[in-house]
Amino acid sequence: MPMPEFELQTLKEKARQLRTDIVDVTFWAGGAHIGGALSMVEILVILYYKFLNIDPAQPEWPQRDRVVLSKGHAGVGYAPLLARKGYFDFEMLRDFNKFKSPFGMHLDSLKVKGVDVSTGSLGHGLPLAAGLALGARVQKQTWRTYCILGDGECNEGSIWEAAMAISHYKLTRVITFVDRNKYCVDGATEAVMGVEPLADKWRAFGFDVLEVDGHSFAELEVAIQRAQQAETRPVVIIAHTLKGKGVYFMEDDVKWHYGGLDSDALARAKQSIDNMTAGKT
Repeated sequence: MPMPEFELQTLKEKARQLRTDIVDVTFWAGGAHIGGALSMVEILVILYYKFLNIDPAQPEWPQRDRVVLSKGHAGVGYAPLLARKGYFDFEMLRDFNKFKSPFGMHLDSLKVKGVDVSTGSLGHGLPLAAGLALGARVQKQTWRTYCILGDGECNEGSIWEAAMAISHYKLTRVITFVDRNKYCVDGATEAVMGVEPLADKWRAFGFDVLEVDGHSFAELEVAIQRAQQAETRPVVIIAHTLKGKGVYFMEDDVKWHYGGLDSDALARAKQSIDNMTAGKT
């Protein structure tokens, strides 16, 4: 059944708000890993506004679903989403990555409400997700773990060790996303350390693979619903995305893996985001 139009428009507005927040926080911080934060917006939005079983008023609620942002450098996209969900005051982000701020470039789960695990050293997120799922099984709990990987970190051996374990133990309540924006810090993934054929690799490790347009809420919805129904084989969702999505001068440009904005660039970025949402680009 197709997503109702009113729900689609609500999600699109949440995505517009999050992209605007990302450029604002990047401006306040003086710089951040903005390109990869913008590419994963739709994944975060559909999880937090449609699928996750969470209660921001009870961040430590034992039955909550867990989220592992393995590409932890994109915390500039995660923090404003958590603020808008009510975990903490959005205005606190004006001090993002500044002295004595609880918000570092990589979010610390001991300092930021709503963050289930600290990440940042790439390749660690999926092993953590596997451990969470095993813990849930031992405790006979039914909550899910959602793990968001960067495509660049898929050249880390620890990712594939975790994939083997998830497949071997049939941890189908781990749902894995790969933000396939095709760039890492040093350039195009296929030039730096090729990860293709990526889908075939995941299949070889025992996963069912769903490839989607990572900016399409409709495609993401169907993929997540299918992943939630998995019983014998874990699912990875390869979300094909655009680095810097929504800001025309950042899109598909590795130079914006990390960058800062002056007031003029901030204004142009916000206008570009509004134009994209309104269908003018």
